[in-house]
Formats: sequence, C-alpha cells, structure tokens
Amino acid sequence: METVHVALGDRSYDVRIGPGLLSQAGAQIAPLLNRPRVSIVTEERVAGLHLAALQAALKAEGIESEALILPAGEATKSWAHLTETVEWLLAQRVERKDVVVAFGGGVIGDLAGFAAAILRRGVRFVQMPTSLLAQVDSSVGGKTGINSPRGKNLVGAFHQPSLVLADIDVLGTLSERDFLAGYGEVVKYGGLGSLDFFEWLEANAPAMAAGDIALRTEAVRRSVQMKADIVARDETEQGDRALLNLGHTFGHALEAATGYSDRLLHGEGVAIGCALAFETSARMGWMSQEAPSRFREHLSAMGMKRDLRDIPGDLPDAEGLIDLMRQDKKVEAGTIKFIMARGIGEAFVTDEVDLDLVRMILSEALSAR
Repeated sequence: METVHVALGDRSYDVRIGPGLLSQAGAQIAPLLNRPRVSIVTEERVAGLHLAALQAALKAEGIESEALILPAGEATKSWAHLTETVEWLLAQRVERKDVVVAFGGGVIGDLAGFAAAILRRGVRFVQMPTSLLAQVDSSVGGKTGINSPRGKNLVGAFHQPSLVLADIDVLGTLSERDFLAGYGEVVKYGGLGSLDFFEWLEANAPAMAAGDIALRTEAVRRSVQMKADIVARDETEQGDRALLNLGHTFGHALEAATGYSDRLLHGEGVAIGCALAFETSARMGWMSQEAPSRFREHLSAMGMKRDLRDIPGDLPDAEGLIDLMRQDKKVEAGTIKFIMARGIGEAFVTDEVDLDLVRMILSEALSAR
C-alpha cells in the first residue's frame, strides 16, 4: 500500500492506494468512528459488483452499515438526487461525528461529499473511489458538488474527506471505455506539471491499461501526489489549484453541449480539452507546434478520443461552445480564464487568450467532423 498525505492542517488526511483495500475497509475506517456504524452512498453498477464485499469487510470489524443505491451516470449529480441523499441520511439519523462513505466513481464522490458538507453543516465522510478518474482526481482535494443545466459543478462546496481508500483491484471491473476516460485525468497531470511523468506514461501507459497492477498503483500514486501538493498550496482554488483544470474549460463546455450523457464521458472531455488547450497555446505562440501533435498522438496510441470529430451526434457551433465556456467557474468579470501551456508539463493560468482564435480553432475542429 502506498500513502499520500494531503497536508491541510486540521483538515489533513491520507490517501491510501493499493490492491486489496476493499477487504481492509473495516480496519481502515474503524479508527475514525465515534460509534460502529456508517451510511454508504453508492450507485447501481458499483453496488452490484462490490457492495456485498464492502459491507462484509465492515461487519468483520463490528461496523453496521446501510446503503443508498442511486442510478449510475452523470445525470445523478442533480438537485433531485442531492435532496434524496440528504433526506435518506437524515432518515438514518446520521450525526455530525458519524461517517458517510462515498462508494463509487466521481459522480457519487461529488454528490455524497456535497450531501455530507451541507448535512448538519458538515458531517465527516470517507471517499472510496472505484473508477480511475475518481482515484486520481475527484476523490482528492475536497471539491464536492452537483451540476446545473447551465453548467458543470456550478453548485457545491469545499469539504475535505477524512480518508481516501483507492483499491487498485476494483479498476479491473471497469469497462475499457471507462478506464480510458479516467486515463484522461491521469495524462492531464503530465500535461500540466510534469514532462517526466508524461514521458513515463508514453512508455508505460499501454501496459498499465492492459492490467499491470504495479504500474496502475504508480500512476495513481504520482497523480494523487501532484494533486495533493497543489491542493496543500491552494485549497480553495485562489491560484495554483486552477492548473488542475487544464482541459476542463473546453471539456466542461463539451459535456454541457452533449447533455452530460454517455455521448461524452468527463475524462474524454478532459482529454479533448487538453488537446484543444495545447493547440490554442501553440497558435498563441506560447508552445511549440510539435507539442499538441505529440499529445494527440499519445491519446491516439491509447485508443482515446482526441478531437471534436470523435464525439457522436450534433454539437453547437463555435459561438455556442464559447457561450458554454462563459459559465466556467474561473470566469471573472465576464472574462474567461484559460489554462494554457508553454510546453507539455508547463501549464499556466491566463485571461489573455484571443477569443477570436479560440472561435477559429473550434470552427476548424467542427468543420472536420
């Protein structure tokens, strides 16, 4: 087991990474408990595969549990399901010193974490991420929330977990598409802050995707360590933490344009968004022309979506996509802040991107569909 410590003073916690952690969940969670019971929030696919094992591991340590099973999919990050979750937790008589377990991918982690944040003005929770995307990104850092029809993650709160348990074994039950969507967030870390990590991924990601447990553990550990270091410097995204949104300004607009549906998964949007961010950076003269091609070639080698033409169905025109970008959380005084790069691994935040250039790049990408 690898451990990454997220250093946030009295809100600090560990992210524990490795195979077999699901069977150790009771022993890992027990020291946090004020009384031997937890409330689990999960979703249908994860429940069918892993809920019995989790509850057995808890029971082995004398911990009672009840579970709320929600529908799978991005549409669950909604007001309706937030209300359902909060009311269920209240019906369970969850107290402030109790623990809510968010057991699933990023959707469940964000939703259950937000419910814990607002329930009784703050209840403790444990993240047990079951997708690659959640293990490397959404389970770490305390961002919780739901989507609005107007945009992604526009309603939420910062609420740090008490513990994160990332069992590498459960990644073996993901579909190839879901695993590669999660890889979109992994490769983002190389793109934003470490050329060395990107080159490590170029060499090792095919074997990792094929199932190598040691490589999967190392990829998750390095991704989480990069995020933990940034979050420790900037917990509430006043500065450096915005770098973690490389690819997200474009990607979130594309997710909204596709109705948060299976047409485009979050990590797929991030990967395409990173490619568009690099293309924009190159045309602004901030990075070499070769870097966007190298990034796209790696996505292609991994069998991933990399361009707008890879998204099925209709999309808005360039102006429509820019309008969706204006709902991005980083907008200030009506100006979109972009995460751009001077090279692979050298991201920076700027509000000096020429929107006419962005409009041109999007128009060209749409014309190529």
